[in-house]
Amino acid sequence: MPFIIGRKVEMTQQFKDDGTVVPVTLIKAEPNVVTQIREEARDGYVAVQIGFEPVKSLPMSEAGHLQDLPQVKTLREFRVAQVPANYTRGTEIRVSDFIPGTMVDVVGVSKGRGFAGVLKRHGFKGSKATHGNKDQQRMGGSIGSQRQGKVIKGQRMGGHMGDERVTVKNLEIVSFDADKNLLAVKGAIPGARGGLILVRSHDRKQLWQ
Repeated sequence: MPFIIGRKVEMTQQFKDDGTVVPVTLIKAEPNVVTQIREEARDGYVAVQIGFEPVKSLPMSEAGHLQDLPQVKTLREFRVAQVPANYTRGTEIRVSDFIPGTMVDVVGVSKGRGFAGVLKRHGFKGSKATHGNKDQQRMGGSIGSQRQGKVIKGQRMGGHMGDERVTVKNLEIVSFDADKNLLAVKGAIPGARGGLILVRSHDRKQLWQ
């Protein structure tokens, strides 16, 4: 099962042959190229590095790494238990390599929400609005006992919400458009429009990490 890098386009819907409607997210994934094969003996782990988004020029170090290959600005690695036999340096990966009906994991960066309080960020219930309570309806309440004297690590508080790496597992490949380089995945995926998306196999036997 291949893996690919793309960018989120939008959500839409598609119709199956039996007339049922399926909500899908479109991912635009131009042909990716295998830029390096990581080996256990040399690198300490096994992985496939692929590149995405052609550019006209790169820094000399990056250009040297991609010598004799298309110049791409985005590189990502996918760890595997064993490198597929048909994957060598320079191999192209396209959306047509994905078979409709198979399951994948999708990785993206969630939308940033800025600073958020405990009700929005963690789903706190809030305080009562009556019986002498004033200006405390959306407060977080006590964060530690007097005897303890310190705040426990990981205490849920207000803070920066979103803008985190999120993995949504077990999504179905609905279809692909080889001419437009579009991949349709059932359901919603993390991130805003135009955000970088990684699509990888859900088959745990391949030891994806």
